[in-house]
Amino acid sequence: MKNILIEQNLHWAGNTQTFVHRDKLDKLISYLPLRQIITITGVRRCGKSTLAKLAINHLIETGVNPQNIVYVNLEQPSFLEVRHDPGYLQVIYDTYLQLADPQGKTYVIFDEIQFFENWQVFIKSQYESSDIKFIVTGSNSSMLSNELNTILSGRSLNIHLDTFSFTEFLTFKGISYATEIDRVSNRIAIKRAQDEYLQWGGFYEVFTVADPVIKKDILISYAKNILYQDIVPRYGIRNAEAIERLFFYLLANVTGVLNYTTLAGTFGINKKTVEEYIRYFEDVFLLQRIDKFHNKPKERIKSSKKVYVQDNGFLQIAAKHSEDLGKSLENAVFIKLNQECEQLSYLKDTYEVDFYTGEVLYQVAYEISNEKTLRRELRSFGQFPQSENTPCRLITYDDKRMAERAEILPLSEFFLQF
Repeated sequence: MKNILIEQNLHWAGNTQTFVHRDKLDKLISYLPLRQIITITGVRRCGKSTLAKLAINHLIETGVNPQNIVYVNLEQPSFLEVRHDPGYLQVIYDTYLQLADPQGKTYVIFDEIQFFENWQVFIKSQYESSDIKFIVTGSNSSMLSNELNTILSGRSLNIHLDTFSFTEFLTFKGISYATEIDRVSNRIAIKRAQDEYLQWGGFYEVFTVADPVIKKDILISYAKNILYQDIVPRYGIRNAEAIERLFFYLLANVTGVLNYTTLAGTFGINKKTVEEYIRYFEDVFLLQRIDKFHNKPKERIKSSKKVYVQDNGFLQIAAKHSEDLGKSLENAVFIKLNQECEQLSYLKDTYEVDFYTGEVLYQVAYEISNEKTLRRELRSFGQFPQSENTPCRLITYDDKRMAERAEILPLSEFFLQF
């Protein structure tokens, strides 16, 4: 145990590590002085551990003794035999106290906390009686929220971390975009970055590799690790092959409306099971459904759902991959809007509007050089009463102008608006 703690806490010996900056760090720093437990959620490999370690660097830079901060990755093979015993978290903490002998307030960071069953029991016992600031990360949204709400209701603050945003991607590449002069001066570099981001998404380990074959191998390994580590064992899935096939099939059908009955027939499982599997995909931040808009909440819940994937890179490993640039563009717009809006939906009657935030209507079309295509996209706005008093924006690959009431924006400018 002591060796594990020493290996994972290099800062005790004065060896701080350098990490790529993430925009959510500012929010995390603002939560550090507060009493509440900080939870960091997000899909595997999105950078939760890095964000936690950036917080460690900040604490040390602001005068916290390095020995007062402990980081533990709970997915260590050494913990496999004790993962069913939440009391072992106390053993880990006691070993840390003996080893580092911290004085005063301590900062305890448990990475991938869901690895331990009933972990919240230990957290609650210490939260009530000790001067400890807890930061925990997890890759399952419903698990963290359910278990925290069970006995730690009102005692936690959540930070959801996605894969790199487009602006974080530009920052990583050293491409300035803050001012209009920057955007004009760097328009070619921004366009290249947009093309890369649209195709491969925002996983750090993916966009830092040049070989497309290796990129796909990494994305496949991510998907399968999530399926077989975070879903199959946790929910006791017996037909693991079916859930894997369903996931890769859905990747080929993102931006479409789900038909649970058809999916059940395709995979030889019942409709209820299909819905459960898709909910599991949402819990681990792989996929996301959005409702058809309705003024009545009950009707929204009952409405047909459209499905999207949480990172564009996964589109490259779909069961039947196609170079559908329109689908990639719409999914990228979804990802950004979903990060910014709590009640994202779509409108559909005779025509369809891709996204409605409650404040803006968004339509997505890869290119509109054909006048007929442009008319079709603009006509969709006018079919819904929301368009009368709501801004209408048509997001394209690289077109920018006004057409009737709609503002037409290129994807890069759309990204940089937020």
